[in-house]
Amino acid sequence: MKKFLIAAITAILLLFLLDMAYYRWGVYIDLNKDQEVSFFATTQGKEILADTGKGMEPFEIRGVDMGVGIPGYFSTEFAIDKETYLRWFGMIQEMGANTIRVYTIQIPDFYEAVYEYNKDNPNPLYILHGVWVNDYVQNSHVDAYDDSIREALLEDCRTLVDVIHGRRKINLGYQATSASGVYNKDISDWVLGYILGVEWEDVTVAYTNHMKPENNGYHGDYMYTSEEATPFEAMLAEVGNKIIRYESEKYKEQRLIAFSNWPTTDPLDYPEEVKKLFMKCASVDVEHILSTDRFKSGQFASYHVYSYYPDYLAHYDSWKNEIPFAEEYRLEDGDYNTYGIYLELLCRHHKMPVVISEFGVPTSRGRAQLDFFTARSQGYMSEQEQGTAIVESYKDIRRAGCAGCVIFSWQDEWFKRTWNTMANVDLSKTAYWSNFQTNEQFFGLMAFDPGKETSVCYTDGDVDEWSEKDLIADYGSSRLYMKYDEKFIYFRIHQEHPNPKEILYIPVDVTPKTGSYYAKKEELKFDSQADFLIVLDGEDNSKVLVQERYEAFRVIFAEDYGEENPYFNVPDKDSPLFVNIYMALQLGKINAVQEEDKMAERFETGRLTFGNGNPYSEDYNSVSDFIVKGNEIEIRLPWQLLNFSNPAEQQVHDDYYENYGIENLKIDSIYAGLGSSEDKGTRIRMGEMPLVGWGKNPEYHERLKQSYYAVKEIWAKNAG
Repeated sequence: MKKFLIAAITAILLLFLLDMAYYRWGVYIDLNKDQEVSFFATTQGKEILADTGKGMEPFEIRGVDMGVGIPGYFSTEFAIDKETYLRWFGMIQEMGANTIRVYTIQIPDFYEAVYEYNKDNPNPLYILHGVWVNDYVQNSHVDAYDDSIREALLEDCRTLVDVIHGRRKINLGYQATSASGVYNKDISDWVLGYILGVEWEDVTVAYTNHMKPENNGYHGDYMYTSEEATPFEAMLAEVGNKIIRYESEKYKEQRLIAFSNWPTTDPLDYPEEVKKLFMKCASVDVEHILSTDRFKSGQFASYHVYSYYPDYLAHYDSWKNEIPFAEEYRLEDGDYNTYGIYLELLCRHHKMPVVISEFGVPTSRGRAQLDFFTARSQGYMSEQEQGTAIVESYKDIRRAGCAGCVIFSWQDEWFKRTWNTMANVDLSKTAYWSNFQTNEQFFGLMAFDPGKETSVCYTDGDVDEWSEKDLIADYGSSRLYMKYDEKFIYFRIHQEHPNPKEILYIPVDVTPKTGSYYAKKEELKFDSQADFLIVLDGEDNSKVLVQERYEAFRVIFAEDYGEENPYFNVPDKDSPLFVNIYMALQLGKINAVQEEDKMAERFETGRLTFGNGNPYSEDYNSVSDFIVKGNEIEIRLPWQLLNFSNPAEQQVHDDYYENYGIENLKIDSIYAGLGSSEDKGTRIRMGEMPLVGWGKNPEYHERLKQSYYAVKEIWAKNAG
């Protein structure tokens, strides 16, 4: 019995070790060294070829980038399930896409969905799979040869190869940006290639080249570097070589390889003034990474290129004489399509295929960057304008000679942040509400609208969704109603006898800490301390003003725009001055000294846009704020515009000057009232709207944006 127990325990331990070695450590023995590797995609000149069943033919990548976020969850929670993926795959393919790009190892549900969707599908969806690099290590004290970058990349590449072949088990906590589980579905037949790495920080590249000058070359079995290569490029060559070798030896397969890149580290040359203006200090050129005859599949150049950032060509003029094809991109107004010119410069630089693996514009109300020439800005774009921008960008990509493109992105992602709003919100709670001011949340072709099936209100002039329980103030001949959801605060004004020449005012009291009973310039009085003043003055002159003590822009960005430290001259708590609400654009103070007109832009986000906010209406304008229809006015304002940092838990900004910055304050109610230009001298009575948060349980439903159908139309016209 004792011998049996020892034998049994030994067998169990042996099986455990074998399981660990094969499924978790990636240990293998190459027993078929002479077997030829197979591949279904390769490159020929600047084209990608793929065997989709008819032999090798030119293959234009038409893809969408797919993130891992859905409302109520952060990206690291990997909350999307198999059924959702399958539903999305159908919509993506119906749009005309042939490829999905993902950035990191997903949960097993994704690979199971890919397998199930493709296994009997004569027109499968192909996958471009990424290998992620942690944001923290790129912005830390290490160079790219540190284990936290190089060794992590190498290990993740081996893990990914096993994952797509269905032979991997990943422990929970393997890494923060990667999922875990048992991966037993082989989807390698549909994995077109790998895009390794991320948007490299130029300082990481420059620091690596500075610290490791001796590592300026690499010679592998499949990839090697040219004499011009930098140490950073040599590191990439090693990573590429080792993922190719691992898959070639263990699985006898190869697939396309690319290294992620973007304009910040592009290989093009610029005048000194542009380098200084954008602090451009490094470049990555994959032309310095060469392949041996053993690499049968091939390499392409991958770039994330957006029309608005960084538009280097907008900041100097000499290129107009230096670029021979520039005139071909002159627009009707005399300006140049600098996006198209930049794309063609990239394609002309490379001998290999170029794929624009990220491009697009967001449908947010807020804006972060302005496109000077093609009106494809980072934010404040309607869904219709987003569709037009994507279509025109796609035409530019094809015209430039690129081998394909991937639209960023498939779905909106509530958890995301952006540089010019991240100080305004509680970053630990962004997944639980939709911040229409944050552009990064709204790049998707599919929206997540609040409400299980429909939203609580559509600002279209039809007031059927309003009831008497929403009434907060009755003035006899006029009434004010309010309600809210995970994205907006809604107002309804009913007037028995509307006067189009009359200016209407809605004072709003958010915080008990500050506010004014009086608006000096507007000559209005309130019976509660107002923090905001909504001014309805026709279709083109309406806006939201903020009491100057509660102006977040001043506290966060004043010094970036050449103004004095906001704490040197503190506004009174009850100041009667109400000012415009702005967002920061472009780069701010450092570079504004040199190009004040372009680099120190600010965007008046308090200005209200007239239009129909119902997505099911023909005249829908997704960035509209209010509509007037007969006796009714409907308004919707994003939470952040009224200084909410986390509406899911009723959190607003506390007094900036007591806390030396933005801290949270919980409130239970909002107060608002209704007055007009005829009421000057009369104190406006304000009513209460109680607030109840929804915590971590937002309600939402999916909706395809107008841009989805625009992409579907252009890809149908260019089928094949």
